[in-house]
Amino acid sequence: MTRRASALLTFLAAIFAASTSLATPIGDAEAGADVFDQCKACHEIGQGARNRVGPHLNGLFGRRAASHDGYRYSKSMARAGADGLTWTAETLDAYIENPRALVSKTRMSFRGLADPQDRADLLAYLRGFSDKPSDIPEAEPTVRGTDHDLDPAILALVGDAEYGAYLSSECLTCHLADGSAQGIPSVTGWPTEDFVVAMHAYKAKLRPHPVMQMMAGRLSDEEIAALAAYFKDLE
Repeated sequence: MTRRASALLTFLAAIFAASTSLATPIGDAEAGADVFDQCKACHEIGQGARNRVGPHLNGLFGRRAASHDGYRYSKSMARAGADGLTWTAETLDAYIENPRALVSKTRMSFRGLADPQDRADLLAYLRGFSDKPSDIPEAEPTVRGTDHDLDPAILALVGDAEYGAYLSSECLTCHLADGSAQGIPSVTGWPTEDFVVAMHAYKAKLRPHPVMQMMAGRLSDEEIAALAAYFKDLE
């Protein structure tokens, strides 16, 4: 075997090893079926599933939030969907752990699953009812180690609206001050908590828009609170 052929085989072996490691299941689907018992009061899944208090959960992975036809979502969830929130292993893990830390004022009153293994198992179970679960990026099994809780002290910060007005010029290069949305979601009139939760979700890269992730990543907790205070009352 030539040196070049040997190198090629080594390279291919490395790729195979990487793809094999990426195929690690995110949890135990069978155990997740038991965890799902906590969801059954509001959600159905599987053949013939219907919307109940919450939407049915077939085809959940890869779906934009608030996009399931035939179900009336909360304004907060609709806003999150318009903003690009898509259900992946990572975002679902955050939502299941603490729904209101990702989408404040969601109608889902579930207190959340604190146990990372329970969440991983539940996600593995839910994933089995998506159209193409094998296509889900397998970089997301790291759901177990993620801390998505938003510190209550951050939510308690009272922003300085005048300072927020000073900071807002960069935001208003894209978002319209009159509250209209022309391809870019409006940010005016948001409840303060919704705004703060959304911005910190960008900082944690749970919301997907790369520009917003970059913008939010530059802001301190106090600056986010100030912007929330400014945009809340902007008419």
